[in-house]
Amino acid sequence: MDSRHGRVRVLMLPWLAHGHISPFLQLAKNLAATQNFDIYVCSTPVNISSFNHDFLPPHSSLSIHFVEFHLPTSPDLPPHHHTTKGLPPHLMFSLFSAFYNSSSTFSTILKTINPDLLIYDFAPSWAPELASSMNIQSVFFMCSSAVMFSLTYHFIRDPTVDFPFPDIYLHDHEQEKFMSLIESRRSRIQKASSCMALIKTSRAIEAKYIDYLSVLFETKLVPVGPLINDPTDNPIEDSDFMKWLDKKEKFSTIFVSFGSEYFLSKEEIEETAHGLEQSKVNFIWVLRFPAELEKFSIKEALPEGFLERVGERGKVVEGWAPQARILGHRSVGGFASHCGWNSLLESIASGVPIIAMPVQFDQPLNSRLVEELGIGVEVKRDEKGRLRREKVAEVIRAVVVEEGGECVRRQAKELREILRCKGEEEMNGAMEELLQLCKGKKEN
Repeated sequence: MDSRHGRVRVLMLPWLAHGHISPFLQLAKNLAATQNFDIYVCSTPVNISSFNHDFLPPHSSLSIHFVEFHLPTSPDLPPHHHTTKGLPPHLMFSLFSAFYNSSSTFSTILKTINPDLLIYDFAPSWAPELASSMNIQSVFFMCSSAVMFSLTYHFIRDPTVDFPFPDIYLHDHEQEKFMSLIESRRSRIQKASSCMALIKTSRAIEAKYIDYLSVLFETKLVPVGPLINDPTDNPIEDSDFMKWLDKKEKFSTIFVSFGSEYFLSKEEIEETAHGLEQSKVNFIWVLRFPAELEKFSIKEALPEGFLERVGERGKVVEGWAPQARILGHRSVGGFASHCGWNSLLESIASGVPIIAMPVQFDQPLNSRLVEELGIGVEVKRDEKGRLRREKVAEVIRAVVVEEGGECVRRQAKELREILRCKGEEEMNGAMEELLQLCKGKKEN
């Protein structure tokens, strides 16, 4: 600890994806707000340049610092590709390799910052090892659900044993992809190497999965709550969205988004569009295209005549929309989501029921959790994993319009209130745990 100020110096190393960096930044803001921590967030220059420093609250801006982490460059991986955002899929392995081959660079950063604590992500394994060699305490911070991590480590331990929670499962068309992902990253998947680990979740949502994961890890697992960005922190102009929503009746509109790093196929776009049209429900749809198709227009991507047929009932925008602000609007009664963990938690925190449309990785597991919690309904794909427009329309109406969805809508609002109280309590508890960890280290 800094003997001059009695503050804890924390170095953070998230993976290079927005879905990981965002929780780390939110955790940084929460820690900095206590005046007990000085935070150093380490990432590549292209990622740091995308952080909007203006969005840091005044009370934390002086306590949060950004440290440039330079990866090895190569002809196929120039510096502007040192991030998952907009990264062509065939370069993902190259990015992983560059990250894993940067231990010497990070060692220099550790020696320069000389933190009391390192908070690191799922990768790489050398991060806690380097910290330990310098007598620096380290804590693993998991940005995905306890459901996903517990199933992953359960399969790694013994894939022949059934997962003890039958509500969480994988369809045949999902299982092959999930197991392939585990195998491809088995050597890189690690357990926490310290006496505790942090996880972005709440016992209000995942208590039994947190407990099971703690047993698998043989480590104390500390939830930090949902770590949701306060939409009032973001001064971005969103008046067009809000004015459009203001014209809609209460709970009559759904928000449709599949995250910042996944792109629907042409077939998925068409089935989703037809499903929205058949549902007769108002919607805002954020549609994204990969970098190589940036010039692909929305009108070209959608079924012919779609925009004209839906008229003022639908608003399709490319690339970005203020998700938290939209979810908090009174007219929004559902979120058609890929069930990425950050988006799912934002929906729960807003009390908005979920039309679950998972695609890959942890999303199917998160979708099963949504149904277990009773806060949404999944759009079931066919046996080959294809979306069907009739199912899309059916689930949208079941969640937002029909009387049978009242239970889901009520449960979503009740869980919001539970999470609001529990999440703050958990964040405070996690901060105290970190302070005690560093204090104990200093005393030893």
